[in-house]
Amino acid sequence: MGRRSLAAAAVGAAASLWAMADAGAAARPDRENGQDRGKREKREKRKGRKAVGKEFRGMWLATVANRDWPSKPGLSAEQQRAELLAFLDTAVERRLNAVVFQVRPTADALWPSPYEPWSQFLTGVQGRDPGWDPLGTAVAEAHARGLELHAWFNPYRVANHTDPARLAEGHPARVHPDWVLPYGGKLYYNPGLPQVRSFVQDAMLDAVRRYDIDAVHFDDYFYPYPVAGQTFADDDTYAAHGEGFPDKAAWRRDNIDRLVREMSERIREIDKDVRFGISPFGVWRNSATDPLGSDTRAGVQTYDHLHADTRKWVKERWIDYVVPQLYWHIGFAAADYAKLVPWWDDVARGTDVELYVGEALYKAGDPAQPAAWQDPAELSRHLTLAGEYPRVRGHVFFSAKEVVTDRIGAMARVVADHYPTPARPPG
Repeated sequence: MGRRSLAAAAVGAAASLWAMADAGAAARPDRENGQDRGKREKREKRKGRKAVGKEFRGMWLATVANRDWPSKPGLSAEQQRAELLAFLDTAVERRLNAVVFQVRPTADALWPSPYEPWSQFLTGVQGRDPGWDPLGTAVAEAHARGLELHAWFNPYRVANHTDPARLAEGHPARVHPDWVLPYGGKLYYNPGLPQVRSFVQDAMLDAVRRYDIDAVHFDDYFYPYPVAGQTFADDDTYAAHGEGFPDKAAWRRDNIDRLVREMSERIREIDKDVRFGISPFGVWRNSATDPLGSDTRAGVQTYDHLHADTRKWVKERWIDYVVPQLYWHIGFAAADYAKLVPWWDDVARGTDVELYVGEALYKAGDPAQPAAWQDPAELSRHLTLAGEYPRVRGHVFFSAKEVVTDRIGAMARVVADHYPTPARPPG
C-alpha cells in the first residue's frame, strides 16, 4: 500500500473530526515546484537582522503533560496565547535565538491536523478544537521576534497510559489497534511495522508542508527506555519483517535508521531549507562496550537500549544538527560532561552536522541534585568548557519553564558570561 492510500485509510473517520477548512494565516503560502518563495525571502530577511556572530541559543518548550505550556489544560484561547507569547518574549530577553516547540507530544497535534487529534494538553479533552492554531501562532510570533521555530515531534509515543478506549474516537491507534503496543504504563506505535513508519512520517510532514517552520526536531524517544521486568512484545513483528538480520536488536536499529533516513529525504523533498535535528540521550555507547564509545559508565546506551544508532546518523549526515542531552555535571563519574563534549565533538568532525549541547537547566538549584547543581556557575562552566571545542556551535536549555523561573540564577549567569549581545543561529 502506498503512503497516500495508507494515510487515507489511517485517517478515515478521524478526518471529519479534526480537519479544519481554514488553516489560518499561519499556514504556508502556495508553492512553486515545491518551494515557498515567500518563505525563503522572509527567512533571509530574518537572518539579516542585527546580531553579532553565529551561535545556536535555544530552549525546549515542552507541552507533554503541560510540563511548560499551557500551564494547565482548559485555559481559554486568549490565556493560552498570552502564556505562549510570554515564553517567546523571555527567550528574547535571555538573548536566545531559537525555540524548540513540542507540537506532537503523544500522537496528537498542536495544529489542525487531518491525521491526528488535537492534543488533550490544550483543552483537557483529546480531539477538542482549542479555537486557535498554536503552531501557526508560534511560528508567526517567533519570527516576528527574530527567533527560529523548530517543531518538536515525538515519533512513536501514543499515550501516557495503556487504555486505547481513552483515546479520542477515530484516533488512528483505535482504528488500527494492531499498530500499538503497551509498555511501561504507556502506549507506543510499533516501530517495526512499515505502515506505522509511513503514517507517523505523513503525520509529522503535514506540519512541514503547511507552516514556515525552521526545522523538524526529534527528541530521545525511539524504542522506549527499558523498564525492568517488562518486554516490548514485538516478536510477531520481528518474525514477519526481520528476515536477514542477525538478531532482533539489529532489526530494531534498522527500523529506526529507516525512520531517520526517510524523514531526512522527505523533508528535503518538501523544502530543502527546513533543517532536521535530533536530541538524543547523551551516551551512544560506553567505551567498555565499544571502543568507539565514550569514556562513560552510563546505565543506558542509545545504541543498545533505545536501538538508536545516533553516531551513525551524524556520520551518514542524515541529520543537519544533533543536540546530545548532556544532562550531567562536570566531574560526574558515570557520565562526565567534560568527557562527553569532546567525544561528540569528534563524532561531528568532518560531517558538516552542527553540534549543539543539551543543557540540564532544570537541575540547577533542585535540592534533589548533587552539590554541583546548587552552584549557579555550573552551567556557565559548561559553556566555557564547550567553547574549547570547534564543532560545538551552541546550546539548548531544558526547559522553558526554568528559563523563566531561573531558580538560583544559573540562566542569568549564562547570559551575563556568554550572551552579552544577540547572535544569529548557524545554518
